[in-house]
Amino acid sequence: MTAQRGLEAWHDVIEGGNSPKALAAIIHEDAVFHSPVVHTPQQGRDLVVAYLAAAGQTLGNDSFEYVRELVDGDNAMLEFTTEMDGVHVNGIDLIRFDEHGKIVDFKVMVRPLKAVNKVWEQMAAMLEAMKAS
Repeated sequence: MTAQRGLEAWHDVIEGGNSPKALAAIIHEDAVFHSPVVHTPQQGRDLVVAYLAAAGQTLGNDSFEYVRELVDGDNAMLEFTTEMDGVHVNGIDLIRFDEHGKIVDFKVMVRPLKAVNKVWEQMAAMLEAMKAS
């Protein structure tokens, strides 16, 4: 099962601090990222790494937790919860893996609207900070 192998690598990267270098190692060079707050898909490993690294910095605080995981062939759905500045965030990571277990498509969905707004605010600030450095 391709997704199972890819998920093991994903969890290792998340637990290891979500570094851009570690992310790049598990993401296909032509991967696509679908943000809950950006209309157009972000294409290519570098952009996907930038978005996932920023998400790790904003969403991945002490309250972040995966609460459910479903796997079907090359696809995995991971439901998560976290808290951002007192706002409860509930979301889903929908991930498709290639035959080598690398991420080829990563879609994030977030609810409720208050959480979407908070994610947008903090992700925009984090991506700006990453561009500046």
